[in-house]
Amino acid sequence: MLRAVPNALGHTRFGFVVSKRVSMKAVDRNRVRRRLREIVRRAPVRKGWDQLLIARSSIVVADFQTIRHVVLDLERRLDLLEKPDNGKGQD
Repeated sequence: MLRAVPNALGHTRFGFVVSKRVSMKAVDRNRVRRRLREIVRRAPVRKGWDQLLIARSSIVVADFQTIRHVVLDLERRLDLLEKPDNGKGQD
């Protein structure tokens, strides 16, 4: 789940919620947090947003590429990704 609100800052902030409902094992919760951090670190997100990623229990068994695809799809649907610059309009 992804929640996003605009902020008045020049950068985007991220928060991650991985509760014990996801897994009772701290190792699993920490792995999920690390994966989410790495995904948003690589993502071309627009500046000026606060994003909160809330993990669900099915994320524990999902592989990295599946999680990445879901997170990027959520950000794309909320128009939080930067638009690709095709080089048009530059002289």
